[in-house]
Amino acid sequence: MPHVGLDELRASVVKQSGAHTAMSTQGNDPGAMRIENERRRSNRYPLVIPIHLKWPGPGGGQYSAQAQAREANLHGGLLEFTDAEKYPLEGTELELVNLVSNHKTKARVSAIRRSSRDAPLDIAVELLPPNEEFWGLTFQLRRTTGELLKLEHGIKSGDIDPYVLREFRDSVDYIRKTAWAVQEWQERQVQKRDTATVIPLLVTERIRRGTQLKRLH
Repeated sequence: MPHVGLDELRASVVKQSGAHTAMSTQGNDPGAMRIENERRRSNRYPLVIPIHLKWPGPGGGQYSAQAQAREANLHGGLLEFTDAEKYPLEGTELELVNLVSNHKTKARVSAIRRSSRDAPLDIAVELLPPNEEFWGLTFQLRRTTGELLKLEHGIKSGDIDPYVLREFRDSVDYIRKTAWAVQEWQERQVQKRDTATVIPLLVTERIRRGTQLKRLH
């Protein structure tokens, strides 16, 4: 199924095989308004994270389903169902489990996009309360990358304390080397090669960084 973002989800009032979707672009539509408010509150970042959903059913029962988070921000995300027989209704409160980190959080369904057969395809969820840690390191790296790209334009102006600029550059260089070492370690794992030689690189870099910080302070 093609990826559909929150913008498309908000605007998906179309007729498919004679059936209306569950969304409306009218100004009084609660789901569309919540998505629009979410877009204004913080930037969204693309990712792929497996999520397990649980929500209460009638008579004290409980339903569950598997989904993938395709976009996320501090306030919520867009979940794409993989295979489910039951689906939560708009306004339903959920328990979400990040299957990568095993983190759990509460959420509420704020909008639904349905297929031509009236089956839910994507749901927009609002985290209760807002919690960027739930999405894990993947989201944090996406967000930080975006912020660094924006920061680059400000740095080019040259209006910055030389000491702060040097410290920032050293920190970025340290993170870059650590990221390289971790990537090298992951690739060696996949290729079933020796990973032991990567660890000394990380240790050496930490010692160098610690010594450098002491000199600065």
